[in-house]
Amino acid sequence: QVQLIESGGGLVQAGDSLRLSCAASGRSFSNYRMGWFRQAPGKEREFVARISTSGSRTDYAESVKGRFTISRDVANNMVYLQMNSLKADDTAVYYCAADQSAATMGGQRFDLPESWGSWGQGTQVTVSS
Repeated sequence: QVQLIESGGGLVQAGDSLRLSCAASGRSFSNYRMGWFRQAPGKEREFVARISTSGSRTDYAESVKGRFTISRDVANNMVYLQMNSLKADDTAVYYCAADQSAATMGGQRFDLPESWGSWGQGTQVTVSS
């Protein structure tokens, strides 16, 4: 299992940028696919972005495509979510996720929260309009 700790959330204005970080501990971080999800009050947890083990493939929700960028630093066991042109609708708790199973491979339902095996505690992002 891998342990995940998110950081970098905060209160920003619409149009601002923010970078979230996810620190992973445990062995074999490079074997895990990594993802970001978010959950707004009263809503279900939704997929934001996913990155492959090598970092060569990334996937995004349509709502963030072109504004958010996921990346990973294997040497330092870190995953990042760069968020630009933030909107009020981006307000949510953002969660980092990790998984090694086939459920999160390309072509599978990696957009479903139940496909992911490890989660962080979340970091709040609030965007004021």
